[in-house]
Amino acid sequence: MRAEAAMAHSDTTAGRRPLALVYRGPASLPGCPEAVAGLLASGPWDLDVLFTGPDEALPLSAESLSHAALYAQPGGGTLSRAYRKLRRQRRAIRDFVHDGGRYLGFCLGGYLAGATPGFGLLPGDTDQYISSPGATVHDEGNTLVRVSWRGCPRTVFFQDGPLFVLDENADARVLATYDNGTLAALVAPFGGGRVAVTGPHPEATDGWYTDHGLPVHHTRDLALDLVEAVMQG
Repeated sequence: MRAEAAMAHSDTTAGRRPLALVYRGPASLPGCPEAVAGLLASGPWDLDVLFTGPDEALPLSAESLSHAALYAQPGGGTLSRAYRKLRRQRRAIRDFVHDGGRYLGFCLGGYLAGATPGFGLLPGDTDQYISSPGATVHDEGNTLVRVSWRGCPRTVFFQDGPLFVLDENADARVLATYDNGTLAALVAPFGGGRVAVTGPHPEATDGWYTDHGLPVHHTRDLALDLVEAVMQG
């Protein structure tokens, strides 16, 4: 499907439902974009969900983003490699959010919302949770992490996700913290838009757990909470 046809699908076939674009490409890993797309398509927001990326019908561009209400950056590989693949889209993504769009970042997508390197969407920056003092996870493998999500203890799928460091007096709402008190998920304004990011993977499907021999934890409610937080307003 060509880009023009995909936009026509969004505008006519879907009855002009709000469009959510989910990145899929070399700055993600198989299964991550699909999990995010499944989450967005199954939620209560009546979104038309399409993939965007270099090999998709819709390239990631200012033109594509101009039709969207939300852009989602899923998990992937290393930050340095991902940013090299996406740095040319930095301005388009920043302009999209600044002008009222929504950015949703999971794990790598959370790192990319930061500034060193990244899109510079946060009132602060990111760091590696496993390197922080008192971290309960110490390697980059697929595992579980404990968080307090809106004050309730939960266990979530984790793979070297970020923590978030806020500037003093930053305008942000913390949704979750790790056991060492560092920030695991938050929502913040950026210009006229909003940004929601998470270090752990609440969108993880059962297969993510079983593929790595981990006990399954159902955390879809947390993922829905994250999306709802960014869609508000």
